[in-house]
Amino acid sequence: MTVWKSGATCEFRWTSPDRYAARLRSLPRPGVVTDLRTWGGCQVKTALFVDVGGVLLTNGWDRGSRQMAAERFGLDWDEFQERHELVVSDFDTGRIGLEEYLDRTVFAEPRDFTRDTFKTFMWEQSRPYPEALEFLAELAQSRKYLLATLNNESRELNQYRIRRFHLTDYFTLFFSSCFLGVRKPDEKIYRLVLEVTQHSPGDCLFVDDRALNVECARRVGMRAIQYRNVAGLREELRRSEMTDHAGM
Repeated sequence: MTVWKSGATCEFRWTSPDRYAARLRSLPRPGVVTDLRTWGGCQVKTALFVDVGGVLLTNGWDRGSRQMAAERFGLDWDEFQERHELVVSDFDTGRIGLEEYLDRTVFAEPRDFTRDTFKTFMWEQSRPYPEALEFLAELAQSRKYLLATLNNESRELNQYRIRRFHLTDYFTLFFSSCFLGVRKPDEKIYRLVLEVTQHSPGDCLFVDDRALNVECARRVGMRAIQYRNVAGLREELRRSEMTDHAGM
C-alpha cells in the first residue's frame, strides 16, 4: 500500500491553466506535516477527507468525457463503454495501468490516431474549480484540519492531477483508490483511512459530491457532508466547528 504524504499552503487567483501553474510555483511552500495529530506545533483534532473529482476538479474520466472521446476519435460508443465497465474496477484500484486500460478499451484494433494523442485528450478533461481550490487554500492555511484526499482515480491520471494542480500544496495524505486497492463506496476504504490516520470516526469529516459515498462513510461512524457548492461547504464546516466546541 502506498500513501503519498506532503503538505503546504498557498493562495491564488485562477486565470488560465498555464498562468495558474506558474502562479502556484512562485508561492512559498510551508513545511511538511510529519505528525498526523499536530501541524505547526498545534494540535489537529479533526481529519478532513476531501474527494477530488466533482469537488476540487472536474471528474477525470467520467461518462461525459468518454462520450466526447468516442465522438472525437470515431469510437463505437456502446462497445467502448462496455469495455470500460469491464475493466474500470481494476483500473481505479491500480491492478492495471493506463497502457493496459487503453489496450483493452481503445486499441484492441488498429486506430488512425496514436496513444499519445488519446492520452493528451484524457489529460485535457481535468480542469480546476477555482473557488473550491481557493477555499481549500484557506483551510490549509488555517491548520485546523489534517487534510487528506479520499478519491477514486486510476494511478496515472491521479498522479497527473496531483502534479498539474499542485495538490501537495494543500494535502498531507492522498488516500486514492489506485494506491489503496479499494474504492468508494466500499466501507473498507473508510475503515482503512481511520486505521492509517489513527483518528476516531467522530474526529473525521468526509466531503464528497455523491450521496452514496457520503452514506457509506456515515455507516462507519464518520461525519460526512455531501458537497454542492463552496458556500454550502463553508457553512457546514462552521456548524461542525460549533458542535465540536460545544462538546468540549
